[in-house]
Amino acid sequence: MSPDPTTPEPDRPDPPTPDAPTPGAGQSSAWRRLGRMSAPRRTKAQLLGAVLALVLGFAIATQVQQTQVGGLETMRQDDLFRVLGDVNQRSSRLDQQVRELQSQRDQLANGAGSSQAAIQQAQRRLDALRLLAGTAPAQGQGIRLTITDPEAKVTAPMLLDVLEELRDAGAEVVQYGQNRVTAGSFFVTVGTDVQIDGQPLQRPFVILAIGDKQTLASAMSIPGGIVETVRRQGATAAVEQLDTVRVDALQTPRTPRYAQPVPEAATPTK
Repeated sequence: MSPDPTTPEPDRPDPPTPDAPTPGAGQSSAWRRLGRMSAPRRTKAQLLGAVLALVLGFAIATQVQQTQVGGLETMRQDDLFRVLGDVNQRSSRLDQQVRELQSQRDQLANGAGSSQAAIQQAQRRLDALRLLAGTAPAQGQGIRLTITDPEAKVTAPMLLDVLEELRDAGAEVVQYGQNRVTAGSFFVTVGTDVQIDGQPLQRPFVILAIGDKQTLASAMSIPGGIVETVRRQGATAAVEQLDTVRVDALQTPRTPRYAQPVPEAATPTK
């Protein structure tokens, strides 16, 4: 018996559909993958770089500490003897000056012949001031320092360092080329040229200094001195010890523009 076409068929359940993806779930997963890809990874190269950085830092710190505390302990025995000899010579020179001043004081304090002693002392003081001012020629034992600078690397500060070392070693009169050095002398670098008191110095630089020749020569050759300094610049420095050095260059006294002597205080009357 065939079914009645007018009879409605019973409802059938719909076929199951796949679960719809949760909104935003795929986007969140993509961001997590991207984060894992961009996160820094520890590699052997990074570890090796960190170790090298630590070793380098330790080496630099050790070198700085040794440089600061080394001092005389790092110097050779010959250099130590040279430094000790310089110190002893300077001490002897200062002791001699003290004895001379004490003798002058005693002569002036003594009533007999005090006028003549005062005149002689004034004359010696005048001669010393003329030498210091550069208004009188001078001669005596000393050194000649010749700096050959083919690459023009020696600058004004280096020549100023030479002057400072000479003065520390007891140089009494100094001449650079044809220029007398005084308390007011100054050095300037203009391009590759070096000037002293506005006058250009010719290469090679020839420096004359009057003083104890052994002390002056040792001061030029000590570790870190001018001989070593110019050698690092591709130049050379030769030191000659001479029994007689004559300094003929003279300075014209200049009137100070700003400095004025302080008047002596009047002696109060009783």
